[in-house]
Amino acid sequence: MSLWIPAELRRLVYARAGGRCEYRLRNESDSVLPHQPDHIISRRHQGETTAENLALACSVCNLLKGPEVAAIDPQTGQAARFFHPRIDRWAGHFRLEAGRIIGLTPEGRVTAEILQFNRDDLVEMRLTLIAKGRYP
Repeated sequence: MSLWIPAELRRLVYARAGGRCEYRLRNESDSVLPHQPDHIISRRHQGETTAENLALACSVCNLLKGPEVAAIDPQTGQAARFFHPRIDRWAGHFRLEAGRIIGLTPEGRVTAEILQFNRDDLVEMRLTLIAKGRYP
């Protein structure tokens, strides 16, 4: 399977997201590494390289999510799919509280857990960006 994503499709993904990671809402200008298109449903799970199946992700989210599409909800112990930026509204699955991103639904909780949204360093960075008016 090819890892190649056409330049036009990359530009569409970036523009649609406004340069912001669609999982943790971090702007690329506040990241060390450039953001990249992420297959929401991985190619391993027959996800296609289409606009509907791509989200802009920071390198940390893309690395931690990998090819997975679901995980165990820490609250219910049941399997739940990850947050899907093309069909889910961020505010319907997450709430920002004192720099922490709180998962409100099974999808939100598994995404926050697997993508490590609330590591101490990330919460501190988020609080700094909020104080500067740069987040979300």
